[in-house]
Amino acid sequence: MQRIRLRYTKRGRLRFTSHRDFQRAFERALRRAEVPMAYSAGFTPHPKVSYANAAPTGTGSEAEYLEIALTAPRDPEQLRALLDESLPTGLDITEAVEARTSGLADRLTASVWELRLDGVPPEEARRAADAFNAAETVEVQRLAKNGVRTFDARSAVASLEVRGSEETHSSQADRPTDQPCAILRLVVRHVTPAVRPDDVLSGLRAVADLAPPVPAAVTRLAQGLFDEETGTVTDPLAPDREAVEAHSTAEPTAAATASA
Repeated sequence: MQRIRLRYTKRGRLRFTSHRDFQRAFERALRRAEVPMAYSAGFTPHPKVSYANAAPTGTGSEAEYLEIALTAPRDPEQLRALLDESLPTGLDITEAVEARTSGLADRLTASVWELRLDGVPPEEARRAADAFNAAETVEVQRLAKNGVRTFDARSAVASLEVRGSEETHSSQADRPTDQPCAILRLVVRHVTPAVRPDDVLSGLRAVADLAPPVPAAVTRLAQGLFDEETGTVTDPLAPDREAVEAHSTAEPTAAATASA
C-alpha cells in the first residue's frame, strides 16, 4: 500500500468552504481522477484519507495537509496534477510526496498566520501588538458547546508583529479600499484549547481596545514543527522528501555494487 501526502490551499472565495465541503469536493476529485484508493472495512467503506488540523471556515490557507492510501503505486507529481485539475480553482493541490516517515500530524505543532486589518492604521496596530507582547497573560472568552470558556491567548503566541502593506501575502481584490490597512503576522503554537487568530484579535481588543471596523482577512501561510531556537515553523513534508531522495540515491549505488 502506497501513502501519499498532499499540501493544498483554500484561496479567494473558497476560504468560506467548510472542512466537510472540502471533504466532499476532494472525494469527488479522487473519483474523477480515477485514483486507486484504499478503502476502510465494514458496512460503509470510505476512502482512506487522513486530514490534519484543518483551518477554520472563513480563513484562507496556503498550507493544509492530508494523506491518502493507495492500492497501487502512482507517481506523486502526476497524481497531484490530476487531482488539481479535478478540484475547483482556489482548492489547489500544490505539492505531493510519497510518505516515507511516520507522524505527519505530530509535525504540525504551530502555524504562521497573516491578518489583514482594513481600516486600521499600522501605528495603531503596532501599539496594540506591543501591549499584547508585553502582557504575561491575555484572557479571552469563546462560546463553546458547554457555555462560555475563558482561557489565556497570550501563551500560545510565539511571535506577533506588524508588517508593511507591501509585505502582505493577501490580495485586496475581494475588498478594494483606500482606507489604511495593517498587516499582522503571527506564529501560534497548537495547544489545548486551540488559540485561533480570532482569539488573538479578541486579546488585542482586551489589552489595547483594537477594534477593526470590518472583519479581518485571515490566511494561514504555513504550519509545521515549531523550532524553539529560531522561532520559525519548518516544512512538515521535508523529512519525506529527504527520505525519497536518499532512497533514489541509494538505488543506483546498490545496482552498481550488485553488477560489480
